[in-house]
Amino acid sequence: MPAQPYGLIATFDSAAAIYHAAEQVRDAGYRRWDCITPCPVHGLDGAMGVKRSLVPRISLAGGITGFCTGMSLIYWTGAINYKLTVGGKPLFSPMFAFPISYELTILFTAFATIGGMFLLNNLPMHHHPVLKYDHIARGLDDQFFVVIETADPKFDSKLTRDLLEQAGGKNIAELET
Repeated sequence: MPAQPYGLIATFDSAAAIYHAAEQVRDAGYRRWDCITPCPVHGLDGAMGVKRSLVPRISLAGGITGFCTGMSLIYWTGAINYKLTVGGKPLFSPMFAFPISYELTILFTAFATIGGMFLLNNLPMHHHPVLKYDHIARGLDDQFFVVIETADPKFDSKLTRDLLEQAGGKNIAELET
């Protein structure tokens, strides 16, 4: 029994064509699909209905964690673990802790940003079924592609193919898994 295909891929010749095709696919209610373009297409995220990424929130959480870690570390070492009064200075002052907290804020933000990006993008992904398509290299040069996955609840081979044809897609083909 042959394996279920990954999805359908359609070729488009221009940024305007893929933009309008993305609007049609979004309006048809598909959720598991993507556009492959050789250059950024302004407004394509909106046409696809892509929501804002969670990475900035993950980065903020990492930064707050780093800042609090730095302040807590200096407080614990200076005011609890090793109480040493030097020249009448307080055991803890945020001014003394700021350089360490600042550096840990940057470090934890960087780690959280990279980690969040990896998790949300399902990386590392060493292979993707779209790479089996013979003409995918043209997606880096002068062609635009729309890929609709079979995992989408609305996917129906004939209806999806008809939608891509109505949207102006050419060379519609099935992708192997």
